[in-house]
Amino acid sequence: MADARAQIQPTEAVTEDELASTVIPGDPRHKIDHRSQPTNAFAELMSRKRPKNDILPEEPRRSKPMVYDRRDGLRAYTKDPTAYGPERVIYHNDRFVVINDLFPKSTVHTLILPRDTTKHVLHPFDAFEDPVFVADVQEEVKKVRHLVAKELRRKHGKYSATDQARFAAMDQNDPPDPLPEGRDWDKEIITGIHAVPSMNHLHVHVLSRDMRGEYMKRYNHYNSFTTPFLIDVNDFPLARDDVRRHPGREGYLKSDMVCWRCGMNFRNRMKDLIQHLEKEFLAWRGE
Repeated sequence: MADARAQIQPTEAVTEDELASTVIPGDPRHKIDHRSQPTNAFAELMSRKRPKNDILPEEPRRSKPMVYDRRDGLRAYTKDPTAYGPERVIYHNDRFVVINDLFPKSTVHTLILPRDTTKHVLHPFDAFEDPVFVADVQEEVKKVRHLVAKELRRKHGKYSATDQARFAAMDQNDPPDPLPEGRDWDKEIITGIHAVPSMNHLHVHVLSRDMRGEYMKRYNHYNSFTTPFLIDVNDFPLARDDVRRHPGREGYLKSDMVCWRCGMNFRNRMKDLIQHLEKEFLAWRGE
């Protein structure tokens, strides 16, 4: 049986079938009626708490929809985030749009999209050479981490032993103030950019570390989030000799798949890894 790694492009974290099946924002062939879509609880929760001054005035509707190359799909969100419902856009302001990833690799997976037109078409290595810009992105990452941590608690906290005292206190008729601190869900989040981005527009991943998303299906999916192929925004600007500048040479996507939690090596056995990740997820969630 051929090694599955031989079928993978050494520097790509996205597969051709994903690109081919991407709903291109603004494409009239993929018109979405948001009223008929199930509401994403995370987006709904976050949208209720957005300050009014955080919303841009709605742009005039265009007579013709924007249609983009499949690798330009993120552009439409930064151009007109008001065109999309809460199942996709979590919040936006004049500098960033934050969305739910269309192909989530973890139980909570979001993207931060900078709106600076002089930066968002650059490779992150180049865009993050600007200290002002990278500092701005780093601050936005902190905000989104906080939202993702809250969503992790909402989705998984009732199963977590560390959160039981907090949930019990919240159920009291007269909850104590402050509430028990509970689990630090921020520690369960990973963030960063891919050394070789799959889309043309700059985007930062903020996701839970469980690797149990609906679209965690392929070898390169897993390694793109569990190896140095994912570079923390706090590490920028990168030194010129940083080995992460050469992901193909370092072979990150073709390296053995290693469980993020226990360190077990699954080599290229994706089916076995997925079964193992289910067990690890239940143990992780219950901590």
